[in-house]
Amino acid sequence: MAAVTPLRVLIGGASGLVGTELQRQLRAEGHEVLTLVRRAPCTESEFSWSPDARVIDAAVFDTVDVVVNLSGASIARIPWTRGYQKQIVDSRVNATRTLAEGMARAGTPPRVFLSGSAVGFYGDRPAVRLTESADKGEGFLSDVVAAWEAAAGLAPESTRTVLLRTGLVVGNGGAMTPLRLLTSLGVAARIGSGGQHWPWISLYDEAAAIRHLMTSTLRGPVNLAGPAPATADRFTRALAEAMHRWHLLAIPEPVIGTLMGDAGRELLLASQKQIPAALLADGFRFRHETVEAAIAALVSPPADQEPSTDRPAPAE
Repeated sequence: MAAVTPLRVLIGGASGLVGTELQRQLRAEGHEVLTLVRRAPCTESEFSWSPDARVIDAAVFDTVDVVVNLSGASIARIPWTRGYQKQIVDSRVNATRTLAEGMARAGTPPRVFLSGSAVGFYGDRPAVRLTESADKGEGFLSDVVAAWEAAAGLAPESTRTVLLRTGLVVGNGGAMTPLRLLTSLGVAARIGSGGQHWPWISLYDEAAAIRHLMTSTLRGPVNLAGPAPATADRFTRALAEAMHRWHLLAIPEPVIGTLMGDAGRELLLASQKQIPAALLADGFRFRHETVEAAIAALVSPPADQEPSTDRPAPAE
């Protein structure tokens, strides 16, 4: 196996679910990890920033090879009030603009900018095979992602920019927390018709794909999703089976709409058959190729598998 050239990687949102696992994988591979924090730095590898005020020292970018942007308020927090919808948008756009504009001011901009994005870009698209060439959809999340990606476009032309369009991450935290809790209580259920596609990716593969993209030549949108699309019913059944629980209930669509509003309709009922076409064509190999494998690794990780990350602290 060819030796890996160590990189200096700066991460915003490093303490979140994906950021924590990404740090683990990067350090295991011999890379140097630097993180952005919203408090006074405690170590030489930490750098202070204030994305809400769009403040960052551009000099931080002069000595790093890669910048990874994983910042953003959780979309899993319910309800989506008007105020929280604004926070969802602002937290993503402000953080991304802060990084992109900071890189543009740097004397020596980094070679690569990997910026968070999401499958929400495509909206609700039943029966459509969603590769990176698919058009923008409709809805709140689609508009959020469009603004988020536009902010990433402010990065210098010399910096290869990749947009990480991520689906549901199967890991110890995030959207999996309420799903695992309900399943553990014996109330796993079919959500809506169950036939809608839920784009998914294992936490390991999410971080591994980001590592892959650091040295790839890909640019623009890249779908981060498992190679075998799965319906919501297949997903929730796989979780129930892995946890040895019943899967007998059903939650009708009107109930989800009434209880969760737009959040329920866009997060749980939207159908998005996301295909990682760019990653597969670029030679990326998934560790977990099916949702069953991803869930099994989460619930009962093999003894020889790297330790899973603990529940993350709030993202920086």
